[in-house]
Amino acid sequence: MKFLQRSQEVEEAQRNNRPVVALESTIITHGMPWPQNYETAQRVEAEIRTCGAVPATIAVLEGTLHVGLTDTQLMTLAQANNVAKLSRADLATCLACKGTGATTVAATMIAAAHAGISTFATGGIGGVHRGAENSFDVSADLHELAQTAVTVVCAGAKAILDLPKTLEVLETLGVPVVAFGQDNFPAFWSRTSSLDAPIRMDSASEVAQAFQMRKALGLQGGMLIANPIPANSEIPPIEIDPVIALAVQDAEAQNITGKDLTPFLLRRIFEETEGRSLESNISLILNNARLAAEIAAEIVRLE
Repeated sequence: MKFLQRSQEVEEAQRNNRPVVALESTIITHGMPWPQNYETAQRVEAEIRTCGAVPATIAVLEGTLHVGLTDTQLMTLAQANNVAKLSRADLATCLACKGTGATTVAATMIAAAHAGISTFATGGIGGVHRGAENSFDVSADLHELAQTAVTVVCAGAKAILDLPKTLEVLETLGVPVVAFGQDNFPAFWSRTSSLDAPIRMDSASEVAQAFQMRKALGLQGGMLIANPIPANSEIPPIEIDPVIALAVQDAEAQNITGKDLTPFLLRRIFEETEGRSLESNISLILNNARLAAEIAAEIVRLE
């Protein structure tokens, strides 16, 4: 059954043993407004190419899992309405029903693994939501990291989450959580949090060697590389934490839950920061793309 289609650029890169970096698509359809979503997607892809790797933005378009999008496909997706938000639970259904959907971290990892791509750049992963002791709202991203061998470069878990509980679940699932270049776990818009990182690494080469060693040991799952946002783009915790608390309060008052929760919170934080959160988000994604390209190149070199 043919369900996956690589772009010509991705096919050529893999044929010639060049590094490829996977990119999710929910950040385009659910994470940013038009036209910033399209412009950011273009910038992230260009940044990866500048760093010597090939970008592979992943999405389901009319029942086909595309690994690598043309510019026309990217623009169409960025302007589309009512696009499904796909995770492990509904990826296969969307494909079988010839639907169109954007991939979350979990679904992007599944697609990347099927396509033979070992490195993935995103903004922030999902995790344990605040109040999960009552709602049991825990992202499938965490379990995907425990079972799919893809290295995920992010700026930490999204700061709208319960970060201590998120780290606890990752530890329970045996996922290596690596802070890049610092001992502290970054908190998405902020470079630091109140949490120490379980592991620290300071070079793309170290990350690649650890990835290959996990493969040699036959260990399931991927690695989470938490790359702090550039200092000139961060919003310190003292500024962003009250805004997040207000957004969470609004979501509770309006009974916003499930897949609608994260987009709602990000939109409210964007409004309360007068767009500053989006500017920071773009900066950290570009930063993660650069690091992911370096890691992908190192993994190729070691193979």
